[in-house]
Amino acid sequence: MSAHGLTLLHVSRGICRPLRVGERSVLSAIAKAPVPGQVPVGRMGLDGDEQADPSVHGGLDKALYAYPVEHLAFWQAQRQQHGLASAALPPGFMGENLTVQGLLEHEVYVGDRLHFPECTLRVTAPREPCYKFNAVMGFVQAGRAMAQTGRCGFYLAVERPGSLEAGQHARLEPGQRALSIAKALAGKWAKHKR
Repeated sequence: MSAHGLTLLHVSRGICRPLRVGERSVLSAIAKAPVPGQVPVGRMGLDGDEQADPSVHGGLDKALYAYPVEHLAFWQAQRQQHGLASAALPPGFMGENLTVQGLLEHEVYVGDRLHFPECTLRVTAPREPCYKFNAVMGFVQAGRAMAQTGRCGFYLAVERPGSLEAGQHARLEPGQRALSIAKALAGKWAKHKR
């Protein structure tokens, strides 16, 4: 983690919309957009944010999804290699609620807490990529690339509801430090490949 801790660059939310996946259309709220000002945060996540498939996203343990801004250049380069747009990826493109800076997957552990001025969040799990992620990224190997490189981001539970706002800083309170997000993803990916 950087010397100044974690910085919240953007707070984003989305609503369920049709997403083209090959020949079919599925419902998804993966496309999120930044929200200005203070955004209320309850136990189930950001006020006004939706999830199309609560079995995979959302709920108490996956109320919010944080993604490190440090990884966006990698994904931009991946998309260029597959002949897709070369513009910088906007906040919320990865489906994240919180675009963060200063905390990567090998530095954050399941059980760690992030203390923001108006709320407290607890790290719960890595994101596991799915076919919707592939569709948004525009190439079928996107999920595999996320799993293999560990650029997955992490889910958060809301321990102290309140509000979040871009520009805020969080103090990290270490938990038991038994399992980093990077190791948790590697373990799940190894089981998935069998």
